[in-house]
Amino acid sequence: MAEIKVDISELKAEGGDIIKELAEFLKEKTNAEVKTLTNEIVVKGEEKSFSKQYLRVLLRKFLHKSELKDYYKVISGEGGALKVKGRKIPEEE
Repeated sequence: MAEIKVDISELKAEGGDIIKELAEFLKEKTNAEVKTLTNEIVVKGEEKSFSKQYLRVLLRKFLHKSELKDYYKVISGEGGALKVKGRKIPEEE
């Protein structure tokens, strides 16, 4: 059983609906058990059904689909976790 955590603490600023949509999206694509905790989403399933790299691709697709790609990126976090991190947006003068 593989378990990958996705840190969504910065994505929560977009609201709870985005988090629910992301959890549904991951569940649909990986056929794995997806649990939403306070600041993270935990994806549990057979190792064959998903890998960390595949999960990263799915997270990027979701951000693109939700039109948040310009504001967030997916990076590796601590202990093999993935993290959805806010991008620094240059301020226009």
